[in-house]
Amino acid sequence: MLNYAAMKEIAIAKKAARQAGALLISYLGHLKDVQYKAVRDPVSEADKASEALIAGIIKAAFPAHGFLAEEKTAWDGDGEARWIVDPLDGTVNYAHTYPCFCVSIALEVKGEVVLGVVYDPVRREMFSAVKGKGAYLGRRRLGVSKNTELIRSLVVTGFPYDSATNPGRLFQDVEAMVKASEGVRRDGSAALDLCYVASGRFDGFWELRLKPWDTAAGMLILLEAGGMVTDYSGRPYRIDMPEILATNGKIHGEMMEVLGV
Repeated sequence: MLNYAAMKEIAIAKKAARQAGALLISYLGHLKDVQYKAVRDPVSEADKASEALIAGIIKAAFPAHGFLAEEKTAWDGDGEARWIVDPLDGTVNYAHTYPCFCVSIALEVKGEVVLGVVYDPVRREMFSAVKGKGAYLGRRRLGVSKNTELIRSLVVTGFPYDSATNPGRLFQDVEAMVKASEGVRRDGSAALDLCYVASGRFDGFWELRLKPWDTAAGMLILLEAGGMVTDYSGRPYRIDMPEILATNGKIHGEMMEVLGV
């Protein structure tokens, strides 16, 4: 855990997120170079430029810290602290100018995520948390919803990039959750999904095969807002796990049952 106020870290994370968000807005609708890491897994010049901008800001402020980001920018640092970054979460949405995407920045110290920032540049919403100090949307303290029944809950999921070729139980789970809940959404940004559970807009979220940069910041924000984050079997979530179940805590058991655990 951070043993200091983390004022500099959170300020730098927010600065990097805001600047990266502004850069993304400047590219929106004007992409010239969309490539594919795999089928349905695009990367654009905006992803790369956002990552380079964030890496430069972090490196200048914290030269001893490590860095890990989706588009392969990485360095080890001193082994104590590591920044985990998704420079553009929701690239498919972004490439189609669908306005649901964000910048996600987390700080991990000795293997524990202790700071998270998720910035939505379209709505100019800054979600943030420092471990033990609560979660915020701007200056407003966040708290999860009070819904206690899944049938009265709005839940959200996401589909892995390989869902067409490796669906597994994905579509069975979606069908079961549609029947058990008030509604199911699929927005295409795991980081925002987690923040929306933290803010009470959603009551629960589940997804398979996410990466550390997808969940690190949002996970902490949700936990600090009073939520619960596990794998499908109820084990405390780690950012290297292949599945995530994140809720207001009150419908967690019901969602585990629907997912067949």
